[in-house]
Parts: sequence; structure tokens; C-alpha cells
Amino acid sequence: QVQLVESGGGLVQAGDSLRLSCAASKRSFSSYARAWFRQAPGKEREFVAAISWSGGSTDYADSVKGRFTISRDNAKNTVYLQMNSLKSEDTAVYYCAADSTYWGRAGHEYDYWGQGTQVTVSS
Repeated sequence: QVQLVESGGGLVQAGDSLRLSCAASKRSFSSYARAWFRQAPGKEREFVAAISWSGGSTDYADSVKGRFTISRDNAKNTVYLQMNSLKSEDTAVYYCAADSTYWGRAGHEYDYWGQGTQVTVSS
């Protein structure tokens, strides 16, 4: 069974940094596009960042552009989300996603999802 496991969430103060990781259990995921989404309480899930199969292309939501960086280490089947200058509005459960044929902002297009990791930013 394919699994995506997120880690690295926690409680931080505004202005701090966190790095989220998403490890895939299947080696073939090194060739999958990967993405991060988040869902705040009472809100719909929203796109955060995506990275192409090779890592050569990335995309970010406007709300995180310049503060967050998505990267991947295919040797470790892991994708990262470096989050700097965190704001209270970044508080959410963060989910990683993967897909073999799609990369982009549409969450419903991703076939594989992790369980999520909580990020709480206090102001």
C-alpha cells in the first residue's frame, strides 16, 4: 500500500520557520509530481505549492510566494516545504499529495494523499 507520511509540523511563533517533510513509501514516487495543500479550520482546502516530476518546475500560491519553498530529494522519495516568515494565517493542517500524470493546483487531480500535519502559528 502506498503511503505518504508528513512530518515537521508544530507550534511556532509568527516570524519563525518550519520545514515539513513528506516521505513516500514507494520508490516510484520519485517520478511523481508532488504538492502541498492546507486546510484551516472552517475553510476549504487550498493549494500551497507544487513541484514537477523532475523538480525543474515549481508553483506557489500567491499567499506563500517568497516565503515558502518546495523541493524534493528523489533519492529519499521525499518532498519538503520550507516555510519562513510564518504568519498566523498560515495556521492549518498541511497535506502532501502525489500524482503520476498531473502537477498543478487542482487538488482533485492528485491520487495520493498523506494524513496531514498540523502547523500552528501564534501571533
